[in-house]
Amino acid sequence: MLLDHLLTGPPGTAPLDSVAAAWAAHRQVTARCADSIDAAVLGGWAADRLGYAFVAGYQEALRALLPGLPSAALVALAATEAGGAHPAVIETALRRQGEGWTVSGTKTFATLGTEADALVVIASAGPGADGRNTVRTAMVDPRGPGVHAEPLPATPFAPEIPHAVLTFTDAPAVPLLGDGYADHLKPFRTFEDAHVLAATLGLLVRVARQSGWPPATVQRLLGAVAQVRGLGLGRPSGSPAVPAGPPDPVLAVAKSPAVHIALAGTLDLVDQLLAEVGSLWNSADPVVRERWERDRRLLNTAERVRALRTSAAWQALARG
Repeated sequence: MLLDHLLTGPPGTAPLDSVAAAWAAHRQVTARCADSIDAAVLGGWAADRLGYAFVAGYQEALRALLPGLPSAALVALAATEAGGAHPAVIETALRRQGEGWTVSGTKTFATLGTEADALVVIASAGPGADGRNTVRTAMVDPRGPGVHAEPLPATPFAPEIPHAVLTFTDAPAVPLLGDGYADHLKPFRTFEDAHVLAATLGLLVRVARQSGWPPATVQRLLGAVAQVRGLGLGRPSGSPAVPAGPPDPVLAVAKSPAVHIALAGTLDLVDQLLAEVGSLWNSADPVVRERWERDRRLLNTAERVRALRTSAAWQALARG
């Protein structure tokens, strides 16, 4: 059981020196996980820093969004362009070419873009009947023809996580079912918040145990893990790809206004907990503490998007 492991499992972790090593450690520790949230928690537990815990949460969020992704593949989402990632400004084009499909365009900021074994690309399929941009999602092989990755400079926080500019020139693509924005990009932000939070809590429980933090603190961290699991945003392990037809219950949860509000409340409670344990970091290993202080800004990079999502959720409930 996950909670038992967090309390009684050996809290040591081997030093990690690359994304590849972090991904290998993640896969090893999550081999028998029940669902993607549990896998994110254990991936964070196995990480030796917040950046690699983020990788664990990010990967499990993608698997919650798109069941059926290859279990061994490190996957990157390519959405952001020069104008942002809103459907109206997506210019990367998905087009039929002969008997197949291709993608052409540029993504300006793709997390893990230089390391990925598979790319999930958000692209335009042209204007719809209403004149608006139709957005689709396609899988692209980053090592295939027509794909070029240009590494970006390391960020000041979590510099171990690489980012890249991705340029596609008639790159072969496999379109996925569903609306690229409503069914994929928009709910991914919800999945990502929940899974990265789960991974962060897994990391913190291990640090708390290694550093001899008070039992009451470990208790509260474990309670936060249970709260994230209770949101219902985890995808059962080994789930097959969801075809068009019956509604996907996990995707429905990710679109629920009530779940967005509950997720916002969970994030608020964890923020309060992080503030309260600030002084306890003095008892942690100095290298671990310095990395945490450097990288914790990573947890706040999407604050504006979260605030807008929560406000929209309350408005949706008010409309009935």
